[in-house]
Amino acid sequence: MPAPATAAQDRSRPIGVFDSGVGGLSVLREIRRALPAEALCYVADSAHAPYGERSVGYIEARSRHIIGFLQDQGAKAVVVACNTVTGLVIEHLRAAFPELPLIAIEPAVKPAAQSTRSGVIGLLATRQTVASPGLQRLLQLHASGKQVLLQACPGWVERVERGELSGAETEAAVAHYVRPLLEQGADTLVLGCTHYPFLAPLIRRLAGASVQVLDPAPAVARELARRLAALELLNPATEAGNEQFWTSADPQRIGPVVSALWGAPVELSGLPLAAPAA
Repeated sequence: MPAPATAAQDRSRPIGVFDSGVGGLSVLREIRRALPAEALCYVADSAHAPYGERSVGYIEARSRHIIGFLQDQGAKAVVVACNTVTGLVIEHLRAAFPELPLIAIEPAVKPAAQSTRSGVIGLLATRQTVASPGLQRLLQLHASGKQVLLQACPGWVERVERGELSGAETEAAVAHYVRPLLEQGADTLVLGCTHYPFLAPLIRRLAGASVQVLDPAPAVARELARRLAALELLNPATEAGNEQFWTSADPQRIGPVVSALWGAPVELSGLPLAAPAA
């Protein structure tokens, strides 16, 4: 039987992060900025993206498999960098992994409601997130008295997965869903999918300087740091932590996109196969 981990070994264990695909890299980069000494393990479930078009049972099965894989890598905490997973199955996942700290992203509804001047907020997300019970609870809790325009954006995730962040077709796809929100008076746009921050330059250019665009990733990184500090699990090392990357898609195909979004060459490994999802 292996000896129990020492406190120092516990603190040096990696943080796991996962998303339906490459979008969670927008969260990973904020975690890296906030916690430079931490080792990070990232899983992009790109073979099964977008989750926003999948059934609830499928999403839960994939999430359980990936969290189990990250546990096998020694993860001391896992960040759910997918709004669809949070909105649909986060409570089931917390019940399934009671000993593992799970930090979940959710759309920045509260800061949007606090900062909007017009009282009209546009929330951009996948179809499943827009329809999720988790988002409805969030709106009831924080956006009472505000007009929140829920806008599903089919096709955006796939564009980011292919690395199509600019060009006439991508600009037209962004304008198709953003312009109607602006025409209805939205002065605040909430990015309700972790893929969407990679389209934020286009969104901001289209919306103009008077419209704020909110990405919840920095708040997730702060909450992760707070939770690790409370559990005495922050890595005290002074040297920079490393990153490891896995994907359920073909690493050779998706690797260039991951490297481009991460901003540095990435060595991408294949995620071990799971049993068929529900």
